[in-house]
Amino acid sequence: MCACHASALYPILLFPCVIFSILPSSLNVSSVLVVLFLTCWAVMVTKGNDQIIKENNCESKMGLPCVLEAFTSIFNTGSISNKCCGELVVLGKVCHLALVKRTLENPLFKDLNPATIIAKSIKTWNKILALIDSPSPST
Repeated sequence: MCACHASALYPILLFPCVIFSILPSSLNVSSVLVVLFLTCWAVMVTKGNDQIIKENNCESKMGLPCVLEAFTSIFNTGSISNKCCGELVVLGKVCHLALVKRTLENPLFKDLNPATIIAKSIKTWNKILALIDSPSPST
């Protein structure tokens, strides 16, 4: 049994005999177990991101203008100002990735490719670190 939020799987856990008795004969037990595993994993991922965001107080570490800049850069096209780069670094990579992943869970973004968005998120994060780590040109 997986260690996910039991209430999400309560009907399945409570009535396994009913479920297996109504399955078409073409489905085997391993198919059902795969579906149960994927359901459990999705519940754990969702809870994990929310828990990370709450424990790290992620939602209060950036101002709205910088949140919008970062969002536009990752979910659309755009760049992030130096000021917002600083705020994003203060936010931290853990919060950054948890917020992006939680946004992808929103039904409004169901048509986006999660792998592409996460790759853009990591690319944005790496660009910001490179800007901050690079020495300023002397004038």
